[in-house]
Amino acid sequence: MTEKVALASCNGMSPNGLVSRVAVGDCKKENENVISICMGSTSADIEGENNPMLKKYPIISINGCSNNCVNRILENKGINVKQTIEVGEVLKHHNISSKDPFRLDDEGEKCVEIIKNEIIKKIMGI
Repeated sequence: MTEKVALASCNGMSPNGLVSRVAVGDCKKENENVISICMGSTSADIEGENNPMLKKYPIISINGCSNNCVNRILENKGINVKQTIEVGEVLKHHNISSKDPFRLDDEGEKCVEIIKNEIIKKIMGI
């Protein structure tokens, strides 16, 4: 495994966007080799001042939906994404979904655990 891994979560206002953000936050808190990328700052960085930092570590994108906005934002800036997770696709295989874009209930917390485990698998594969 590499020295550090950067996680880029969905910032969308959907239930899966919230699941993405919480799973990334938990992974960062629980793993000292994980950093997170602020997609708002990345999107707003027209001059590319963040690009050297974004190219420093392998990036795992955690997209809330099939629009894959995280990948598209990074790729439009010339930043390579090492691994991608689509929250909706992963949760579909577990027959579970989160319902609220602002609060996690018990089912939402289960979704976070599933995505967190998926992130950890991807980290271990880098």
